[in-house]
Amino acid sequence: MRLLILFLLFSFSSVFSQSKFKISGNIKSVENTNIVGASVSLKSEDKSSFAMSDSLGNFTINAVSDTITLNIQHFDYTDKKVPFYLQKDTTLFVVLQNSAAYLNEVIVENSKKRAFENGTAGKLNFNVKEFSLVPTLSGTTDIIKLLQLTPGVQNSGDANGYLYVRGGDPGHNAILYGETPIYGMSHLLGVFPFYNADHIQQVEFDKSSSNAKYGGRLSSTTVLKTNKKLPEYFQVQGNVGILASQLTLSVPVSTNTGFYISGRKTYIDEVIAPLLKKDTKKNDVQGMKYGFSDANFTFLSHFSKNNLLAVTAFASADELKIKDSNLNLKSSLRWSNFAVSPSLTSTISPAVSMTNAFYFTQYSNDLSMNQATVEMGVSSYVKDFGFNNSIKYAVKGIPLESGFQYVYHYVLPQNIAVDNLNSAVTIDENSAIKSSEAAVFITAKPTLFKNVTAEFGFRINYYAAVSDVSYLHFQPRVILNFKRSDPYSFYAAYNRQNQYLSLITTSSVGIPTDFWIATSGGIKPQVSDEFSFGSTQLISNKITSSFGTFYRSMKNLLEYPYGVTQFNEVTSFKEDLLVGTGKAYGFEFMFRKNSGKFTGWLSYTLSWSDRTFEELNNGKTYFSKYDRRHNLSVVGMYDLNEKWNFGITQILSSGNRFTMPTSWYFVNNNPVKEYSEYNNAQMPNYIRTDLSVNYFFIKSAKKESALNFSIYNTFNIENPIYVVLGVNINDDKSSVVVTPEKKVLYKILPSISWRFKF
Repeated sequence: MRLLILFLLFSFSSVFSQSKFKISGNIKSVENTNIVGASVSLKSEDKSSFAMSDSLGNFTINAVSDTITLNIQHFDYTDKKVPFYLQKDTTLFVVLQNSAAYLNEVIVENSKKRAFENGTAGKLNFNVKEFSLVPTLSGTTDIIKLLQLTPGVQNSGDANGYLYVRGGDPGHNAILYGETPIYGMSHLLGVFPFYNADHIQQVEFDKSSSNAKYGGRLSSTTVLKTNKKLPEYFQVQGNVGILASQLTLSVPVSTNTGFYISGRKTYIDEVIAPLLKKDTKKNDVQGMKYGFSDANFTFLSHFSKNNLLAVTAFASADELKIKDSNLNLKSSLRWSNFAVSPSLTSTISPAVSMTNAFYFTQYSNDLSMNQATVEMGVSSYVKDFGFNNSIKYAVKGIPLESGFQYVYHYVLPQNIAVDNLNSAVTIDENSAIKSSEAAVFITAKPTLFKNVTAEFGFRINYYAAVSDVSYLHFQPRVILNFKRSDPYSFYAAYNRQNQYLSLITTSSVGIPTDFWIATSGGIKPQVSDEFSFGSTQLISNKITSSFGTFYRSMKNLLEYPYGVTQFNEVTSFKEDLLVGTGKAYGFEFMFRKNSGKFTGWLSYTLSWSDRTFEELNNGKTYFSKYDRRHNLSVVGMYDLNEKWNFGITQILSSGNRFTMPTSWYFVNNNPVKEYSEYNNAQMPNYIRTDLSVNYFFIKSAKKESALNFSIYNTFNIENPIYVVLGVNINDDKSSVVVTPEKKVLYKILPSISWRFKF
């Protein structure tokens, strides 16, 4: 009997015991991009297992032989369940679909199925290469102009390449190249795209900076990410146009190492100069030259299975020279950016990955003028030396990210030097400000209830100016997402921001004489509190819509009511800065068609933005310069066949605010202006229609040759960039005649370019 029992136990031991096996795999999106931070879990009666995908999208999880279901989740993608019977070590390759209900971040990626997504709390998702049909002046994709076609982002008009987001100023937006801040924001007058879209793979755009990983700005965060995928083969792509050309090389060095390098150059001295000339020949600018060039570089090395070394660099240089013999004037304006950052991403375990990055960034501008016997120079710069650390992990199935950041700021607001035959004056009171900024952050994305998920973020910032002042700020970020059913989702969000470096604007158009100033004695950090609420509706597989509302209050805003050359020996620069408050609120709507031969979207924003400064407008609240009540953008793209496709954009927005005199009187035969309220007048409505056509000679995944025809401002609408008031006395000297003159930069501008890839 004992022998029989032992025989039966050994014979049926496989029934009573289960073997342990390993499940490993890779998770990608439909665009063939590795998905980082996806949660992989399985549950059984006696045990639960959990893992997360690493920086390469890989995961490993242990399980016993059984019929199991693997649950794969990521906030940006639709959940996926993979049922199977586990009998041995298994390798899986999983593809997740983009979630149309709500997305966590804005990403610009290579996908022909979903060129554009919108997410919760002001986050958007782009696909840059799918927007080659959106018309631009240079014939190449302009990321900043694309953002201006979305809800909550103001159209800046002509001659301006800045971003104005949800009632904020241009300096309230962070532009990060990787994890490195870029302080210069545009080429001359916003004519050219500031960033080479061929070199950028992803763009994360968050209108509210709701991710606690990012700070230091009151408004939006735009993260430009270069390609982190090793080049598989040598490739050349670029664009040749009538204004500028660009080239990008993808170079594999070995199976584990490669790099991307890009460059752009303009040749428009004879094209731009006529646009900037005055109407009367006797006042024409006799000699003007403008040029810019920029370069991008990304080096990648998988020197081990779990480590990726990346080195990214960005450089740009612009120069504008003007020579007018009638005025005996020679002037030169130079501005440049340089940024470099080595980073290391390490996979510590299937559920833990860490990234460490150092960076250096610098922006500088230098204006020099020589007229008759007077020479004047105005220069400024900002330099950052920084370190970023972040760790992605999970606790009890909740995805978490935390880290530490440090940056040393070295800022020179303005250095003014004047020299003539009699004396020399140097304004050295605005010496460089040295300061340090440190922060720790943590974000968590738990599932609170069956239909409710959340994003909780908390950031602690410490700022100190050398031997001056110090601040400690706590910045909470909260987003609640409620998914009622498949077609509908809702969100509510709150976040607080503090800003320690501020941009001082000195020009109404995009001439980069603006400069940065750091918080120090007499200059407090700016503060913002924002509340937002919205919803996304999935109308069909092809059509989605979304709406949102926001309210933002701001404190310690800065205003500099003087021009770039304002200086004297009586008052200091800090005494000339005005400090006030502001608020902005509005409604945003977007209707979008995602797929099919015809794709595009309609975007509308109704918003208010005002400011209150004791020294301006008698202390009464007034509309800010970029209080544009209505902003409407319509974008359409149509694929006729494999050879032809077409694009159109229609923009309609309220005009900018400006201050106009309300009356004039004479003192000793000289006209004197009187003003009633600050920003009491408004430019005409801004209207522009752009068209583009692409004709493809070759079109495939690896090769492309196409001609692009674009018409900027097709119907030749005059959109003034500013207004000059001429004051004259009638012949009988009984009255004053005021003649407004509208200054227009662009009218209808056609362009042609050749795009290639091989």
